[in-house]
Amino acid sequence: MIEIRWHGRGGQGAKTGALLLADAVISSGKYVQAFPEYGPERRGAPVRAFNRIDQKEIRQHSPVVEPDVVVVLDPTLIESAQVTEGLKDGGILLVNTGENPQELRGKYSIETRNVYTVDASTIAVETIGLDIPNTPMLGALARVTEVLDLEGMVKDLSAKLAKKFRDRPEIVKGNIQSIKRAYEEVKHE
Repeated sequence: MIEIRWHGRGGQGAKTGALLLADAVISSGKYVQAFPEYGPERRGAPVRAFNRIDQKEIRQHSPVVEPDVVVVLDPTLIESAQVTEGLKDGGILLVNTGENPQELRGKYSIETRNVYTVDASTIAVETIGLDIPNTPMLGALARVTEVLDLEGMVKDLSAKLAKKFRDRPEIVKGNIQSIKRAYEEVKHE
């Protein structure tokens, strides 16, 4: 089983990112869970979302406390939200930032050896027109894990977004561009 914990702020799309990933994974024939953890938060407040992905039925129903992957939509949460807490040895930390992994590691004394960065906010603004980094982070996530291949993710999300945004094909096109760009622009040490 692969467990993923998303950290973001209200309005950045952590919950939606986890749900979109789940939709794409279901289409690949795997079992998946996607759920948020938040209370009365508002836009800008820290939020967490979770995914579990497996080849067999998932019977566990609790927050992810020892993730294999941590996805951080807002790098200011690295210190305040203790995003690496519980990250498994050999786990992956994927952060939305313009900094390279070495800079990030030094700045926050990050110990995990698998640090990846991608400037998902810039990609989102340039492709979608809004600083909502969740879809670019999906592309980066496809690159740094074996959760789902890029083609499968793009195919599934294109269909889902086309239904949701029937009258706005530019939104679908921008989101797909953001996924592909982030996939190519991920940095690793």
